[in-house]
Amino acid sequence: MQRHGSPQPVQDRRVQRSRSALLAAAVRLVVERETTDIAVTDLTDAADVSRKVLYLHFADRDGLLVAAAADLVERELLPQVDEPVDDLRAQVLVLAHHFAGHRVFYRAMLTGSCAFAMSRTLDDLFGSLNRIFVREQYAGLDEPTVRDLAAFFIGGASRLLSEWLVDDADPLRPEDLADRLLRVASVLMPPSPEPPGEHRP
Repeated sequence: MQRHGSPQPVQDRRVQRSRSALLAAAVRLVVERETTDIAVTDLTDAADVSRKVLYLHFADRDGLLVAAAADLVERELLPQVDEPVDDLRAQVLVLAHHFAGHRVFYRAMLTGSCAFAMSRTLDDLFGSLNRIFVREQYAGLDEPTVRDLAAFFIGGASRLLSEWLVDDADPLRPEDLADRLLRVASVLMPPSPEPPGEHRP
């Protein structure tokens, strides 16, 4: 008699190990070679899996590379920026330090064959955070406008982030990116309401 449920957890762990090995190998090889132009066989050899396993998890090589970038952001960065912080500059610096620390990887991703997909993935990852920010700063906006304004903000922020990662001289200074982003935000954010009873002449 076959016992139901026993093989599945073992299979799930094996599948997860293969996926994790491929994601880690993708980041490692992109950093080592400073390019996304990496053969599928090199990725599978580094992860110690077959080509078939790669294609079971990802559509193609670029799909793996973009997934590896998303995984890096989700594991290392989002838990930090999801925590409520009163100091906006401190939160922006957390973001800047993450990207500066992984500059070689992100620069290759933003200039390689998967640059467009990489930019879209970053926009999607930070979209929900931006919607929260927009709701807080622009109280009373309807949801479609919140989504559109958040997309507008994240598109501009992504452009500044990409230029900083790709073009700025080494070593990157996270403070420089934070200053640029906050300077633009200060122009775009609505003015704080005056306390009751206080009116400017």
